[in-house]
Amino acid sequence: MYPIGRMMKEMVLQRRASKIGLLDVHRSSHRCWPWDLDPWMELNNGRTLTLYDLGRLPMMLRNGLVHLLRKSGCGLTVAGASVRYRQRIRAFQRFDMLTRIIGWDERFFYMEQGIWLQERCANHILLRLAVTKPKPATNNSADSMAGNAKAGGIVPPVTLLAYSDELAIGDVPELPGWVKHWIESEANRPWPPTRHE
Repeated sequence: MYPIGRMMKEMVLQRRASKIGLLDVHRSSHRCWPWDLDPWMELNNGRTLTLYDLGRLPMMLRNGLVHLLRKSGCGLTVAGASVRYRQRIRAFQRFDMLTRIIGWDERFFYMEQGIWLQERCANHILLRLAVTKPKPATNNSADSMAGNAKAGGIVPPVTLLAYSDELAIGDVPELPGWVKHWIESEANRPWPPTRHE
């Protein structure tokens, strides 16, 4: 079941928190509850991905992305992810979650999140997120070619950021080498995959 109560709590807490910059780190603290466990009595790997929402959405509230999404009529969807699991998390353990936007290119935002047990990273995820806009009933091909948000579909991150009166987006942050390698690897991954039966 989706942690709706926990999400509501986080959103209320972060509405009162100070604003952060677009690329700043958002830190939140959580606990592993019995309903988060798998049969081996540790935090379930799939549940981990769900719990990452508890860091991602509140971060976007604090750094202003939620406001831009509402203002532009756009949405944000996960378009890919790579995760590493390194440390078990047991029932009732508290952990910190660190979330930040690394940067963006012409297609996606790139974000990293980590769950930490004090100084040890238990798991870490790299995500790419696509900005989406519902397609209108009549599609204007000129808008589509220009990458305009009015055209619908997936739009460039800079189109969303242009809705901000405060953000200076002239200098796009350079993505780290490990993120660039992941992007290249994903570009070479066949899609659709071969169906093996």
